[in-house]
Amino acid sequence: MSEITDFDALRRAMAENSEQPEGPARNARAEQLLAEAEKLDIPLAVIEALGHQLKVYNYSSEKAKMFVPFARLLRLWDERPEDFDAYEVHSLHWVFKWVSAGMLDQPHIPLASIEKWLGEMEHRYRLAGYSERAVRSAEFAVAAHVGDLARAERAYAGWLAADRDEMADCHACELHQQGGWLQRRGRYAEAIEVWRPVLEGEFTCAHEPHAVLASSLTPLLRLGRVDEARAHHLRGLRLVRAMESMRGAFADHVEFCALSGNEARALELLAERPAYFTDDGQPRSRLSFLEAVVLLMDRLVELGLAEERVPGPAGQAWTAGGLAAHARGEALALAAAFDRRNGTAYLSEQSRARMAQRPLVERLPLGVRSVRTAAATASPPVTGPVAAPVSGPPVSDGDLPALLARARRLSDTLQPDALEAWAAVRRAAQGAELAPYDRAELLDHEAMGRGEEGAELFERAAALYARAGDEGEALAARARGAYVRALAGDADAALAAVAEPYEQVLALYAGDGTGLRQTASVVMSRARILMRPVHEAEGPVDAAVAERAEGAVREVLALVEGRAGDDVRLAARQAEAVAMLGELAAHGGDPQAAADLFARAAREFTGAGVPWFAVEYEARLAQLAHHLGDLAEAERALRAALEHGGAQLTPVGRAQLHLQLAEVVGGRGEVGEAAEHALEAAHWADEAGEGPTLGAWARHQLGGLLVRQGRWAEAAEVLESALPDVSAHTHGDGAVVQTLWWLGDCLGELGEHRAAAERRLQAADIARHWPEQQDHATLAHLAATSLEAAGLAEEAGQAYARAGELWRAVGDVHGLVRSLRARAWLALRAEDGLAAARELMSAAVEDCAAALTAAGGDEESRRRLTAELGHTHRQFGDLLARSGSAAFEEALPELEEAIAVFASLGPDAVHARTGAELAAGWLAAELGRPDAAQARARAVLTAYETASGDDETVASRRAEAGELAQAARKAAD
Repeated sequence: MSEITDFDALRRAMAENSEQPEGPARNARAEQLLAEAEKLDIPLAVIEALGHQLKVYNYSSEKAKMFVPFARLLRLWDERPEDFDAYEVHSLHWVFKWVSAGMLDQPHIPLASIEKWLGEMEHRYRLAGYSERAVRSAEFAVAAHVGDLARAERAYAGWLAADRDEMADCHACELHQQGGWLQRRGRYAEAIEVWRPVLEGEFTCAHEPHAVLASSLTPLLRLGRVDEARAHHLRGLRLVRAMESMRGAFADHVEFCALSGNEARALELLAERPAYFTDDGQPRSRLSFLEAVVLLMDRLVELGLAEERVPGPAGQAWTAGGLAAHARGEALALAAAFDRRNGTAYLSEQSRARMAQRPLVERLPLGVRSVRTAAATASPPVTGPVAAPVSGPPVSDGDLPALLARARRLSDTLQPDALEAWAAVRRAAQGAELAPYDRAELLDHEAMGRGEEGAELFERAAALYARAGDEGEALAARARGAYVRALAGDADAALAAVAEPYEQVLALYAGDGTGLRQTASVVMSRARILMRPVHEAEGPVDAAVAERAEGAVREVLALVEGRAGDDVRLAARQAEAVAMLGELAAHGGDPQAAADLFARAAREFTGAGVPWFAVEYEARLAQLAHHLGDLAEAERALRAALEHGGAQLTPVGRAQLHLQLAEVVGGRGEVGEAAEHALEAAHWADEAGEGPTLGAWARHQLGGLLVRQGRWAEAAEVLESALPDVSAHTHGDGAVVQTLWWLGDCLGELGEHRAAAERRLQAADIARHWPEQQDHATLAHLAATSLEAAGLAEEAGQAYARAGELWRAVGDVHGLVRSLRARAWLALRAEDGLAAARELMSAAVEDCAAALTAAGGDEESRRRLTAELGHTHRQFGDLLARSGSAAFEEALPELEEAIAVFASLGPDAVHARTGAELAAGWLAAELGRPDAAQARARAVLTAYETASGDDETVASRRAEAGELAQAARKAAD
């Protein structure tokens, strides 16, 4: 660290310190710089160092320290105002507001002192000739803080009525406070509207829109505007994370997560900022943080997670229950300290109300990687209409006959909760005497719920059916048991087991010994067994196997087609048989026939009142339609699958459908809706425990869709969340590179250039192993631009050189020329770098000209290369002119060459040509050639004689040409 020997060095050091991250290190450096300033024996140096110290204290967790430097500044002003320059006079009055707000945040400062200070501020502002606006704003803050709502309303009105002057807070901060008051009064929609100019970027400052984004979260949830709330969380959290002084805004994000079912995300946030639990430089923001902690911990306790380990103050291990009690005690003690100072109970009431809030959303998907808290057992929301279960009126758990009737009713109509109804019957029947048929039904449905383990129960059920005199149902139960063996992988045993029931049921049916339903059940079980090799095959199926399966399926259709009537089971058998034919067609290489059959099966299931059975075939239809290029049908089928599946869809099934729909919808340009489906896919993948696999892919897709919308901060959060799970092994190295690429783009747009360079270099390192090197070259070039933007000139030059080698290797002249031009500009900034810059720019001209010569008769290629050559000459001229007046004569021919090249391209390059004309004109004027300068101006005006004045470029060029002509005439005179 260099020693401060003069005022300029002090100012440079303070400027450098201002750029450092907020926190104790920056504050300590400010204290050192004040000590150095005092050694210079320059009053203004001390004043500026005190102002710097006050500023860094204010933007940190050590706000309580700012009163000392301010008191000293005020004394210096009162004793020797002539030592202050105009800027420091303004700054002194400006920070009155900081000190006023800072006093409110410190419960040990008496309210009487604050009121006295408010009067002092009003007096000094009046003497200086300032408006009352800042004073009324400060008075409003005092009144609102202590709960004097009537005075707060008066001060608020006076604040808005007073003129804005140079002491008024910036627009962004004022709007934040004004919206905050409306929020406190429960006027949430009005608050959002007041904040709108800040949220949309019309007004910004060092801490805005950071704070407004955080403040808007709960109001948006209360208004049901959850998509905006999600976006504000992702965007705003990124802004406040790096700013130590924004503990209150950070707390708003924790609160939002606790109120939106994102408790796991909230715990991650607490783990990021352990110092926030104990930093006491600003007690008011600590109170806000502790309130959010209590809200979150109470929620975890309510979910049954009181003993869950959670992040907390350093020095001990914390459980949710323990931290809830600790944080509540700390929060209420702080609130009580403020209330003792204020002489009210207002802050304690507000604090208790905030900590007692209830969740506003069951769970709001955020798109970032997350896990469901262990005790959360809420059922997934229904996403579309589903046929109402035929459940009838409520039935008492002890009413066995009613429970049995209900279970039969649900089974007959194939309702999703039929097995649960039979389980209720089984519980109620314990110890009861049941007829053989009733016992057979119980065992039959218990076996259905056991899957591959149900074979033995089916056999027992068959015996009881036979004992009850229903031979057909006994054969159907035996056939179901045979199919279970096929599911277990023993196809031969299954076929052997179904053979006898099959022969017997056909004989019984022929002699009217059993019904159509029982016969169809056995025939369908046999068809299912014969279809197992088809379902399990990854490619073509042996012709004999397929033929035998098709025969069995067509036998089902021959038996039931057109005969179902109102029998839901028979209608479902028919639809299933049609779907089986579709499966056979797909494996047989006829995707169109398969698609038609799956569509028919889905219609029949839906028509039978069991749409949840259609979902599998609608999903298959979507895949086939996509393959056949019928994207409209693919989209229709996917939407139908989501609608028909409803609450019966598994989380992983729902995730897959949403992800497919995101791809289809995004493919036709509906990027916003596609992002919504990708968001849902990520959420349901997490619910299914597939976060690192399917969830990571969904987040990857979501990030890309957000990038396409220019939602850079949200995209960055999502992509950074996806990156740890996107792997070459699971998702392919192309997905890893694309994720890094998108993330680099986001970080570059957000001004995080060093981080952007790191991501782009990571991607380039993977892509360097690919046979095709175009992506490698592009990423290397992008990394160079990021390094340059980050101020790392040497590293940027090396990266541009590497990119140039790659561009040359892949034969991309445009990339090569641009890398050479970029290196030339970097070289110019170096000491004595003109020679190297000139050499690089000359190489760019030569490579571009050579490529143009080699382009032959390819007109499109020639036009693009001609334009590139024109831009290279233009930049060469600008570079030489920028190097100093000694190179003006050399620069002018380059600009003239650029004009000629652009002119050869005709109207398409008119703006490029006129830009070069104006640059040449100004250079001619500098060289004392007014006639040439005027000629350039006239050429520009002539170029736009018939152009519309509404075009911004045209209007700008005409105006500049007029200025050039006027300057040239004055020089000539």
